[in-house]
Amino acid sequence: MGLVLFPGDGDNSSPDVSWSYSGFAAFRRCLAQAEGFDLSEMWGFGGDRPWSDVTTALEPLLDRPDDGGDDLSSADCAVILPRLEAIADEWAQNSDDTLLHHLADARRLADVLRLCVKKHVPLLFC
Repeated sequence: MGLVLFPGDGDNSSPDVSWSYSGFAAFRRCLAQAEGFDLSEMWGFGGDRPWSDVTTALEPLLDRPDDGGDDLSSADCAVILPRLEAIADEWAQNSDDTLLHHLADARRLADVLRLCVKKHVPLLFC
């Protein structure tokens, strides 16, 4: 079982990105690390650090449950997209093999977010 993120445009040919739940958790941990904090320390992820202690454009993506959380609005996608692209660019310059897998996922997610922004539709989680 896994998780698929896709534009809420009703078009089955639109791009999507999918992970296993453990893969999505690992991806988000790497994003949080790129933002300078440990996701496991955060409230909702086993820790007690409040989200008000960190500042990141990725908060709408990071501070949500894997399953059953709200979809992200196109405005949320517009906030997340530039920072996600910047992190992907940083990962592309890093020779760490672990990040290469996450780099591909980040670029696919950026494509999906870009379409959500362009079409003014939410990012759906299924």
